[in-house]
Amino acid sequence: MAAKKEEVNNVGNDALMNEYLELVHSGEDYFNRLASLIAAAKTEIHIQTYIFENDSTGIKIADLLKAAASRNVKIHILLDGYGSSSFSNKFIKEFTACGISIRFFSPFLSTNNFYIGRRLHHKIVVADSHISLIGGINIGDRYHGSEKEKAWLDYAVEIESTEIAVHLQHLCTAIYYKKKRKGRKKNNYLLRSVQPAAVRILQNDWVKRKNNISKSYIQAIRKSEEEVIIVGSYFLPGRKFTRVLKTASQRGVKIKLILSGISDLPLIKRATGFLYTSLLQYNIELYEWNQSVLHGKVAVVDKKLTTIGSFNLNHLSSYGSIELNADIEAAGFSENLTLHLYNIIEQCEHITLKTIEERKGMFTDLLNWMSYRFLRVVLIIATYLPKKRFYRRKKKNSFFFPFTNR
Repeated sequence: MAAKKEEVNNVGNDALMNEYLELVHSGEDYFNRLASLIAAAKTEIHIQTYIFENDSTGIKIADLLKAAASRNVKIHILLDGYGSSSFSNKFIKEFTACGISIRFFSPFLSTNNFYIGRRLHHKIVVADSHISLIGGINIGDRYHGSEKEKAWLDYAVEIESTEIAVHLQHLCTAIYYKKKRKGRKKNNYLLRSVQPAAVRILQNDWVKRKNNISKSYIQAIRKSEEEVIIVGSYFLPGRKFTRVLKTASQRGVKIKLILSGISDLPLIKRATGFLYTSLLQYNIELYEWNQSVLHGKVAVVDKKLTTIGSFNLNHLSSYGSIELNADIEAAGFSENLTLHLYNIIEQCEHITLKTIEERKGMFTDLLNWMSYRFLRVVLIIATYLPKKRFYRRKKKNSFFFPFTNR
């Protein structure tokens, strides 16, 4: 489905007129835009992402970044120390030689890394303080796709807005240089606008008392009147969020969940499967995407509000990782995304109680239950320890913890 530009018109600021936001799909769409953005950059690029693979897609983006650096474009790259642990040392040396600034967030084996489960999970690109890409798409072949393998299903949004880009650039700079916040400032940013669009940038970093994405999700569903569609990779919500979904469904709101039929983390898929019967009993519609790995993190409420970004509906995103989403209040944008998601639903397997009965094996229910209980405990531990240690302000050595969002 072709993406459609949605203009963003600011009140009282002529310099921001005729700006736009546009839905971006994983695959060629995202990486063509990323390549064009880097190639056209004139002054400065900020990239912060969880995964930067050493594969054909990663090499192409790396070459474009080196070419931009040769044009004297200032480039700052922040990668997660665990997610990008396989990032090529060759890239690092070449980037440094070109004058590209690169750093790893909480690198494994660092004596300062004591935040177990706290990862840099957002995916942000900002160019020339004017154009931004925000979403859930990492840099690698699996997100780009190939002739042999379909790209993982995921989304981003491209925003042309100096005001938003400058805000995101300040955010990226603060994280890159480990700047501490001053005072008790609000943790979100609202681009107030006339019709048809308003964009709010939200963060989750519970260790730093930022919990805006979680709150926004819950508030939006509580206020919903007609329909909520959620694309949920690694879907393992807490009890509070599950209750909110069930309560909305009881009010007559149609709840549609698009979940993973194919997952790169089978344990999570089993744990999610444990929730199916309970959700179906509340008339929540379940659909599994089986054409590729589902990696999207998107929700549309009443065809009016869209949230899109890196935030997964699980304990790790809510209480561990550093996440970033864009909330978009734009009827046109949300209606177009809803139509796209209807098309995705038509290609999914509809999960019903009958489906669950047909899938049952000798140990299916037991394995799903064990997976759910195990992951709940592991995620609680992984997110409790960072909070405990943060408030005590004591630095301790980290140890390897294998489960993360992607």
